[in-house]
Amino acid sequence: MGAKAQVGLSPIHSRDIASPRIFRCMNTQLLPASPAASSSGRPELSPGKRPPRGWFAGQYRQRMLRTDLLTVIAWASVAAAIALWLADGGATNITSPASLFTAAGIVAGLAGMDLVLLMLLLAARIPFIDRTIGHDRALEFHGKLGKPSVYLLLAHGLLLVIGYGMAEGLDPVSEAVNLWVQVPDMWLAFVSMALFIAVVVTSLVAVRRRFPYEFWYVVHLLTYAAVATSIPHQFSVGGLFAAGTWQRWYWLAICIYTGSALVYFRILEPVLATARHQLTVSRVEAVAPGVVNIVMRGRKLDQLAGTGGRFFIWRFLAPGMWWHPHPFSLSAEPVFNGPDGQGTLRVTVRNLGSGSAQLLRLRKGTKVALEGPYGLLSTAARTKNKVVMIGAGIGITPLRALLETTPFAPGEATVLLRGRTEQELYLGSEILDLCQSRGVRLFHLTGPRAHGHSAWLPEDSVRNGYSLTSYVPDIRDADVYVCGPAAWAANVIADAGKAGVPGEQIHHERFDW
Repeated sequence: MGAKAQVGLSPIHSRDIASPRIFRCMNTQLLPASPAASSSGRPELSPGKRPPRGWFAGQYRQRMLRTDLLTVIAWASVAAAIALWLADGGATNITSPASLFTAAGIVAGLAGMDLVLLMLLLAARIPFIDRTIGHDRALEFHGKLGKPSVYLLLAHGLLLVIGYGMAEGLDPVSEAVNLWVQVPDMWLAFVSMALFIAVVVTSLVAVRRRFPYEFWYVVHLLTYAAVATSIPHQFSVGGLFAAGTWQRWYWLAICIYTGSALVYFRILEPVLATARHQLTVSRVEAVAPGVVNIVMRGRKLDQLAGTGGRFFIWRFLAPGMWWHPHPFSLSAEPVFNGPDGQGTLRVTVRNLGSGSAQLLRLRKGTKVALEGPYGLLSTAARTKNKVVMIGAGIGITPLRALLETTPFAPGEATVLLRGRTEQELYLGSEILDLCQSRGVRLFHLTGPRAHGHSAWLPEDSVRNGYSLTSYVPDIRDADVYVCGPAAWAANVIADAGKAGVPGEQIHHERFDW
């Protein structure tokens, strides 16, 4: 881009535009800008400079290698769990139908427990996992493992009861009672199974929607109790994990590692981060009806710079609010105004329910706890030099921070903001300033929503034949960041796919976990 932005839109001919214009047929306000000095930020690459050729492609390859490594480790852990039994001569002990049921039960239990440990590691917010597959995908895999792990654990209990009962001449019910009464720690195993079933049932979408998030969250914490009550019988019953065996040390090691990861990354690290940054609410600024900026003051905020797009989990330590976690992204880079990284940072919040409504009335001086950052809606997900950012509603605000920090050369970025009215393009003036300073093409897409094809666009734009490629003809060669309401974002992602954008170039953070 030179002193004036070159914008080509079919069927509108390319033209030079030095000031905002409105194309009525598109119901779209086009706000191109001339590049000036780059904005400040601290990503791995300077945001105002073109990255070296192939830098983002290399970054993507490294991330895919880490993904492959995690996949191999996951499958290898399941294989290793079964190998424990084989190395102990388990297969050689199958000499009767009863021993066959017992052997199958043991294998199912080992595989099921290994999947449970994998689930816990995926939910532990380990940085290596988060920066490789993202927080939402980690929890997606966590959820997908839930049913298989419980099915295997149910099979474990049922097969063992049948196998032991056949060996002792008892029916399954009598054998279950016998195990509960006479075998040490076995009653804990039954309690553990009941807890696992409760967690899985309440996690079903049809059931989960009937209860408040807080209820589901508390029930979901029972997973830890289920794991804790399942462990004693694994070491006290049977000879596989007998004292002095290497199988016992291996199983202890993976259990201890999983527990340590949970304690450190879910409890200790957030406490340390909260103490390190000492955040307090400085002020609450109105942005639009029902939308505010929450500005917080703290220290060592330089450690949080360059995280544009990623989200933190905030807890505002006020009466009735401290227990409610809020996953918000920064809406701007931290501003430094003192030694030791002292300064302010900001999140932008919209009233979308009782929890966020309380935040609009936060008092100055309220202490703030934080966890993070998490997610891959950041420069770490980039695969191409060109970038497209598409946001709607309050989803515009994380893109504002990402626009400030992610590196690209003038003319290599396009921003599309969607709202019913100009007033719903939150932080629009700040985004315009950034686009002018960095040489970014900016489109305001306002008006009633279309129906059917390209339902994320304004009705007038669809009626006049415009699509995603009308705004970004070279979108196939760009990374596409999408942030907005779930249904709207799904429509954008579908259109991007139809436009030929590969899945690895589409970046969207889900918050339905």
